[in-house]
Amino acid sequence: MTKFDINTKYRMNSGYEIPVLGYGVDSAVGYRNEETSAAGMLKSGIPRDQLFFTTKIPAGQLGYDNAQKHVDATLQKTGLDYIDLYLIHAPYGGRKGRLQAWRALADAVEAGKVRSIGVSNYGVHHLEELEEYIKETEQIEGKGKGGVLSVNQVELHPWLARKDIVDWCKERGVILEAYSPLVRATKINDPLLMPLAEKYNKTTSQILLRWSLQMGFVPLPKSVHKPRIEENVDIYDFELSEEEMKSLDTGVYEPCTWDPTTSQD
Repeated sequence: MTKFDINTKYRMNSGYEIPVLGYGVDSAVGYRNEETSAAGMLKSGIPRDQLFFTTKIPAGQLGYDNAQKHVDATLQKTGLDYIDLYLIHAPYGGRKGRLQAWRALADAVEAGKVRSIGVSNYGVHHLEELEEYIKETEQIEGKGKGGVLSVNQVELHPWLARKDIVDWCKERGVILEAYSPLVRATKINDPLLMPLAEKYNKTTSQILLRWSLQMGFVPLPKSVHKPRIEENVDIYDFELSEEEMKSLDTGVYEPCTWDPTTSQD
């Protein structure tokens, strides 16, 4: 059995570690929940170095100055000494805005305000644009000056496996965070999942999360209900076989949320 447990972590390109399962809540400037999310984490009494706080720059507010302001505002609102992971929420805003925002995040890492940086909802063409910028910047300014891409957070599940994005990221060691891994509860009784749930005495949601783990993703099942959060964690005592994983390779492209990865601006 592939060894996963609640303490398993992946090492990012930044050198820092990220838990393989994110559960409870996902924070972002646009969600207006940074302050409350951080307060809840700090109230837990868990040491800071065992907590992992992620947030995102709003897609419509890119550019260097805006990104810089958001980083500083996040630190002020949360009371945290540093942010574990800061992402660009989506590629909307044009090439200049995207790259300037990325530059601000890279500078925030250099200043010790942020540990790791990444993107969200980036398609392969957005990722290649960023990779080219990083390489060009390093050629001019030196290694590391272009920033280190650690994460791409996108919608991922058997009905949206995004092989092109996944292959691109895995080839470069970029961690794939999977949002909406439970397909927004639209597949609870799906005939593809029901036999597996019955075989392993699990819910279909747990089957989906196990699929995500075995794909090498970091799934982000969002819930505010304690029993659901506990259920989401109970996925370490079984493993889907190679054949079962193949059975979940639907080959379809069915987003259940927005899909900025296709944006051409």
